[in-house]
Amino acid sequence: MRLRITHETVYHYTPGVDTAQHMAHLQPPDTPYQTCLNHRIDVVPPCADFDTRLDAFGNPRSYWAMASHHQHMAVCAHSEVRTHGPVSDLVDAMESAPPATNRAAAAVADAQSLAAAQRTGMAWEAARDLFCYASGQAGYAASEFSYASHHAPVDAAFAAYAAPSFAAGRPVAAAACKLMERIHRDFVYEALSTEISTPALEVLSERRGVCQDFAHVLLACLRSLGLAARYVSGYLLSEPPPGQARLVGADASHAWVSVYLPDLGGQRGLPHGGWLDLDPTNNRAGFGTPGLDYVRLAVGRDFADVSPLRGVLQGGAHHTLQVRVTVAPVLD
Repeated sequence: MRLRITHETVYHYTPGVDTAQHMAHLQPPDTPYQTCLNHRIDVVPPCADFDTRLDAFGNPRSYWAMASHHQHMAVCAHSEVRTHGPVSDLVDAMESAPPATNRAAAAVADAQSLAAAQRTGMAWEAARDLFCYASGQAGYAASEFSYASHHAPVDAAFAAYAAPSFAAGRPVAAAACKLMERIHRDFVYEALSTEISTPALEVLSERRGVCQDFAHVLLACLRSLGLAARYVSGYLLSEPPPGQARLVGADASHAWVSVYLPDLGGQRGLPHGGWLDLDPTNNRAGFGTPGLDYVRLAVGRDFADVSPLRGVLQGGAHHTLQVRVTVAPVLD
């Protein structure tokens, strides 16, 4: 699926801003499940020192400076992304069939792998124990995602909510999917009901919020049980293909979670690297991506690591903000 994404952000400042430094996570990366065909960011008024480099989590992150007085700033990111079945060394090695057939076969294999992981994968207690500190032993790279973060704290309330999904001996994938389903069922999606500063514990108590709230609750639950999980920011297709339901969270930046499965993470040739994506807003799961109608922007510990746009300003004590996001299919 080929998707064109327009993400426009407009700030109006009162009083005006004299100088500013900004950074943004607005460039979709290339992954085994998507290819960024083209991308550009337009900034008005003109900016200086524009640069893009990888952050600590491997996400493209852009920087620029605003060196003159301005009372508004418009940032428009234009991207074109092709989402597809997984591409990996394992897929590339299948030389007996055309690439499209290889990717389709790999996508089927991913679905079968998820079903198998839910039935016979590593028990969640064993996975939890692997992330515990052990003197003299190398830790998992994913361990950094098992600790509390600003928006996803470790707390007994999250562990208690997650407990019914994590029966003794249940595989990580099955338990995490069950927890995702419960959040989707128990929580009400209500636009403008929260702000980014709303604590995840409050969202857990009120049982309402938006996609980033549900992602933070799911993260906090998984981490409160000692598992490794990361926050994923991205987009959803605004208008689905005929006959398919419109997903909640379209027309805005979307957020979901990926949980690490240690028994799959060490297997070479698996394009997803052991990360299972979970979208509690729409109750969808899949290795590497919840679906072809999703575009990944960035991964981190929580929203604070991957916010689409942030900056440091001199001036501009008050501001208004407008954000418009469109994701549309492109006919080849």
